[in-house]
Amino acid sequence: MDNLTLAALGVSVTAVLGLGYTTWQFINPERTAGERLAEFTGGTDRDNLPTRLNTITRQAAQLARGSESEIAQTRRWLSQAGIRQRNAVELYSASRTLGLVFGGLVGFLLAFLILSKSAPDPGAAEAVVTVTQRLRDVSKYLGGLLVGAAIGYYGPYLYIVNAVQKRKERILSAFPDSLDLLVSAVEAGLGLDAGFRRVADEMELASPDLSLELQLVNHEVTAGVPRVDALRHLEERVGLDDVTSLVNVLVQAERFGSSVARALRVHSEHIRIRRMQRAETKAAQVSPKLTVVMILFILPTLLLVLLGPAAIKMKNILLPTTQERGLTP
Repeated sequence: MDNLTLAALGVSVTAVLGLGYTTWQFINPERTAGERLAEFTGGTDRDNLPTRLNTITRQAAQLARGSESEIAQTRRWLSQAGIRQRNAVELYSASRTLGLVFGGLVGFLLAFLILSKSAPDPGAAEAVVTVTQRLRDVSKYLGGLLVGAAIGYYGPYLYIVNAVQKRKERILSAFPDSLDLLVSAVEAGLGLDAGFRRVADEMELASPDLSLELQLVNHEVTAGVPRVDALRHLEERVGLDDVTSLVNVLVQAERFGSSVARALRVHSEHIRIRRMQRAETKAAQVSPKLTVVMILFILPTLLLVLLGPAAIKMKNILLPTTQERGLTP
């Protein structure tokens, strides 16, 4: 390995380590209270390395931030993934911006390493490199740069999408049972806030995500937020249709003064029916999925097992016969 290849490898490793260390310093929980206070209040403590890295990361985040409505939508989307830090939007935007730069650099260097290893040695005679070959190499370098930049830019987005989807599935799986428990608590004489608190305590082990959301509703109401607004915040943080319908039922019961227990009982039956329908839908999808798997994987193996011995036997019988009669060269 020549010196140029070693230098390219060193630069790529340094770029990856620098990106990881910068992100870690930005979210490092071991910073002192003075450093955190100086960071959030704009103090004068800006000489240490974590604060300087946070400033650089914050400046990089400004490149990917959009309008105020887009920032609010991104913050709501990140909260649905369970990310509620104050600097969540800045960290997400900075990770995409820095990923674009470092990903493109790493992709370019990897393409350079691969092409340098696969390039033939000129030997004794001097190699003649045409313009077409140079353009072909440049296009490969640019391809590696674009692929690396795309992976670095869309990687955080795909990670958040996956986190949101998994969190919604976890909440949805435990939501019908928690709603039945809430109905039982309200019908037993507890108020709505006390019912939320009891359900959050009971569901803490079975579904920590749903328990945390219900606890946040209680904390907001205790802090003086109107119950309707706290329920709307729950709807925004979760982003599920079942939770949205529950919030609408509770808001209507709050406004019109109807019985909360009766509304919850009717809504619980509706949610139970929807859960059964989702289970039936998944059961109906099993047969087509198994058919595709059988056609792609099981059927070729089955044909090979059944027809393989017959094909070998026919080959052993027909090949000597054709050779004796001179039909084969």
